[in-house]
Amino acid sequence: MEAANQTGISEFILLGFSEEPELQPFIFGLFLSMYLVTVLGNLLIILAISSDSHLHTPMYFFLTNLSLVDICFSTTIVPRILVNIHTENKAISYMDCLTQVYFSMFFPILDTLLLTVMAYDRFVAICHPLHYTVVMNPRLCGMLVFITWFIGVMTSLLHILLIMHLTFCRDLEIPHFFCELTHILKLACSDTFLNSTLIYFMTGVLGVFPLIGILFSYSQIASSIRKMSSSGGKQKAFSTCGSHLSVVSLFYGTGVAVYFTSAVTHSSQKISVASVMYTVVTPMLNPFIYSLRNKDVKGALGRLLSRSASCLW
Repeated sequence: MEAANQTGISEFILLGFSEEPELQPFIFGLFLSMYLVTVLGNLLIILAISSDSHLHTPMYFFLTNLSLVDICFSTTIVPRILVNIHTENKAISYMDCLTQVYFSMFFPILDTLLLTVMAYDRFVAICHPLHYTVVMNPRLCGMLVFITWFIGVMTSLLHILLIMHLTFCRDLEIPHFFCELTHILKLACSDTFLNSTLIYFMTGVLGVFPLIGILFSYSQIASSIRKMSSSGGKQKAFSTCGSHLSVVSLFYGTGVAVYFTSAVTHSSQKISVASVMYTVVTPMLNPFIYSLRNKDVKGALGRLLSRSASCLW
């Protein structure tokens, strides 16, 4: 197959979910609805936390960042899907595709690291409550968030720099609804060994090790909760940890589902459906998990909506 230099590539073709025209309005409506719910839900979480001084604590500071990342992650994927369906044009330019690859790696890395930082925050709060305000001071919280963003920026940039040195074949059709790293590598005519090695290495460092850290934190938290004599203290600890554990389970569960689906099947439709859970559904559900399971967030949302309603009337 004849190869072309990467500088000569003008666009890729995103094949999406289905070629059937009658399904396009349904797919458009479904993704538009999920995107609006994602943005509105996470934006409400951010506004509620920002407007309530009682929630200006490390745990909710990290939650604000997580909600912001979920909005950005969904915005990286969904608007392009909607534009392609509306215009009936599946083409995406070379630079737009690389940009999507970059941010589709960047924001999940931030999600992973923020969830790990949040687990550490709960570990300190429950296992070392007397030292919590000293340990989780504003400077450390800001530094932890900065480190997560720095790692995300540099890791994603390294992947993009390696991609830019690849040559691609004439067949530039991507059997997916967004430019995903592994699908891009499958289209390359040049050697992708270094790219694949970096993927496996970073998956271990930024996927497995954070999960080990989260599991270790919660093993210590569970041990501390069992030693509590107060039922009220146990209930409060469970309520603050339950939301975070649910989000962690959803995030890692859908990520693992995408990995195993890709490994056991060559059906692009099945892989795409699994990827929807990871890229679109998870960011949409996170604000509901935190608002429904957390009394403080529910109270802040109620006060925010009450103030908004009173201003309108």
